[in-house]
Amino acid sequence: MTVPYSMVLQPGATLGMLGGGQLGRMFCHAAQSLGYKVVVLEPSSASPAGSVAEQEVVAAYDDENGLAVMLQHTQAVTTEFENVPAASLKFLSHTARVSPSAAAVAVVQDRIAEKAFIASQGIPVAPYAEVRTVADLEQADETLFPAILKAARLGYDGKGQARVKSRVEAIEAFKSFGEVACVLEKMLPLKQEVSVVMARGFDGSTATFPLGVNTHINGILSSSVVGIEAIDPAIEEAAKNAAVKIATGLNYFGVMCVEFFILEDNHLVANEIAPRPHNSGHYTMNACLSSQFEQQARVLAGMPLGSTELLAPTIMLNILGDSWFAYGEQAQEPDWASVLALPGVHLHLYGKAEARKGRKMGHVNIVNKDPALVLQYARQVSDILHLGAKI
Repeated sequence: MTVPYSMVLQPGATLGMLGGGQLGRMFCHAAQSLGYKVVVLEPSSASPAGSVAEQEVVAAYDDENGLAVMLQHTQAVTTEFENVPAASLKFLSHTARVSPSAAAVAVVQDRIAEKAFIASQGIPVAPYAEVRTVADLEQADETLFPAILKAARLGYDGKGQARVKSRVEAIEAFKSFGEVACVLEKMLPLKQEVSVVMARGFDGSTATFPLGVNTHINGILSSSVVGIEAIDPAIEEAAKNAAVKIATGLNYFGVMCVEFFILEDNHLVANEIAPRPHNSGHYTMNACLSSQFEQQARVLAGMPLGSTELLAPTIMLNILGDSWFAYGEQAQEPDWASVLALPGVHLHLYGKAEARKGRKMGHVNIVNKDPALVLQYARQVSDILHLGAKI
């Protein structure tokens, strides 16, 4: 029998994590700090999460035998990435509490379904067209160009995306993707890219974190700035309300991130949903009373949500494997001592065995009550680690 949503799992219980990456690792740390144990299921051994969890099940995400072993240890399971097979979540839900549900994740796994759902909630999205065949592109409205062609499934960090100026370029990109289902999305005049990380408990309670202003380099998040850049309070409130409306409409339980565009005319447009903690929410680990990962553990255990109060202005900087290759093709350990010598700097490394260019290896949170000092130290960190952050 499935664990009731109303049941509280007390510290000492074991929580389950599907996925062994860095988000799972940080969930483990947060859950353990609350007194919980964690079992991780991941196809590869000695993963970032598996190496810190109390138990590690090495199996494919759709391996029912592996999932059954996981269920021997836990009554509640969450995930760290959106592309976990929805069928696996459904299998687990027969005997365990699962957050988020298979039905909610299934919507977010497909950009076509995701766009349609967000629009159905009365929340603006960029003009778009569904693309399943070349004919769909041949018939697409000319006003959609220039556009971004996005694969409907399995795209992340800029992968499975192409900027296209014309119908001809869109068709070429579509063919290069293998003619998989896509979304053709009109490029809009952007002023800022922002995100709202929020949590929704099984009792329907919600908590939203302060808005993060995001900058990407080559499709990968470079920095998130919180409490420094001026954001119209009405826009922040609208973004938070939209995120809560999306979570409620999906009957979503857990931690979720919704990315938004603020257009040059100050209109707010929803971009996409991440049904999990998000890179742009890593600042919460040092800047807020409760982190996004603690919230994830609280929801899964049935505990009350924590406070999302911002303690001080913060900048989060991503650390990619490129930092190890700043001086040549031979990997060289970055100058961590110089980074940690700066006041208010918090280093989070993900325990990955090998640094590779473009691979997320860690992040740095720079926290200070003086916004000018946050900017100063963030620029110094960027220089030391050769991050090229645009601050």
